[in-house]
Amino acid sequence: MTLSATPSPSFKKLAPLWLRGARVLLALGLATTALVAWLNVRDEAGLERNTPTPSAAPAEQIAQGAYLARAGNCAACHTARGGADYAGGLGIATPFGTVYTSNLTPNAETGLGNWTPGAFWRAMHHGRSADGHLLVPVFPYTSYTQVSRADSDALFAYLRSIPAVKQANKPHALAFPYNSQAALAVWRALFFRAAEFESEPTQSAQWNRGAYLVRGLGHCAACHAERNLLGASSGALALQGGVIPMQHWYAPSLASSREAGVADWSTAQVVALLKTGTSDHGGVIGPMADVVFGSTQHLADADLEAMAVFLKALPQQTLAPRTAKAPEPSQFASGKKIYADHCAACHGEQGEGARGAYPALAGNRVVTMDRSVNLVQTILHGGYPPATAGNPRPYGMPPFQQTLDGPQIAAVLSYIRHAWGHAASPVSALEVMQQQ
Repeated sequence: MTLSATPSPSFKKLAPLWLRGARVLLALGLATTALVAWLNVRDEAGLERNTPTPSAAPAEQIAQGAYLARAGNCAACHTARGGADYAGGLGIATPFGTVYTSNLTPNAETGLGNWTPGAFWRAMHHGRSADGHLLVPVFPYTSYTQVSRADSDALFAYLRSIPAVKQANKPHALAFPYNSQAALAVWRALFFRAAEFESEPTQSAQWNRGAYLVRGLGHCAACHAERNLLGASSGALALQGGVIPMQHWYAPSLASSREAGVADWSTAQVVALLKTGTSDHGGVIGPMADVVFGSTQHLADADLEAMAVFLKALPQQTLAPRTAKAPEPSQFASGKKIYADHCAACHGEQGEGARGAYPALAGNRVVTMDRSVNLVQTILHGGYPPATAGNPRPYGMPPFQQTLDGPQIAAVLSYIRHAWGHAASPVSALEVMQQQ
């Protein structure tokens, strides 16, 4: 048999096809890369970011910035437990790894000391740091992009006025490929575009102010909107509820009367909830308690009223008729006994509660929401309303995870979700176990 180095006729025919295919793939790859790059810089043309920082900001601008920092609850993320205010270092767990917040103090080496107002606005509005690298969207620039340049400058002036702390920023501990700038660029190309807030001419000035606060610095959609597999929310206007990643809490829909919608509340009742953490309709616990404690209780009544007007006007979701099966008789009976032994002393034998102290469970929409995760969290870890100027000594509920096991927690929750005229689905021991 003779071996020949001459390609066969069939290989000669296939070779050009392979080459053409490779060229097409290369061209598509280059075009996609160019498109992603353009989508990431399309709104930055002519962006001013190197204007020198004024030596001293006016006192009124600093005061306004301090107020805006409260509105954005900036300290909650940028202050580690036991650490200096705004010095960063708090680890935030995400499905993609841990993100560590940055130092916002005016230290020249580790903080914002060498930043300019323009660079700060670029971070707020475009999600890009002073050195040009892309910021992870755990910093909610997808909402902060709507903050005005004037408010951004005021916030920066305030941060420049606080004590400088030399504390190096921790590198994020994100899994590959989420730790790469290329992945961030693709994410931004798919899910982000800079967009300043635009007033709705058909709405009142009060409604527009509320929309600006809720959609912008308040970044309410960061919690109250569902996220897809890549961590992007379904839209700043949705506010239709979402599970808070890694926290096992559900931020209820602000557009549903079955969850946290306030369309049928008075403006005063909404303001009371945001200012004190409690109202005639109930109170806040969990992550929302932190928001009230660190942010909304400090806002001016005029801004709280504006937020209330906006929230009350949200289009309401169309609700399908509720269908729910009853718990098993044995589970219901077990839950009824557990309730009598551990819950009735505070919440009442008929779930009536005690006004000003313990919330009523009968007729409480938190009890009957389709998702039971918040109830499970409350039983496991306790429920603690925020201490506010208007409610300085709220009554809290202790955790029961050391007292009740999974089946017992499922039983008592199934009982209260079907007692007193309720008709919500029972809770399983598996649901409880998944949150422990």
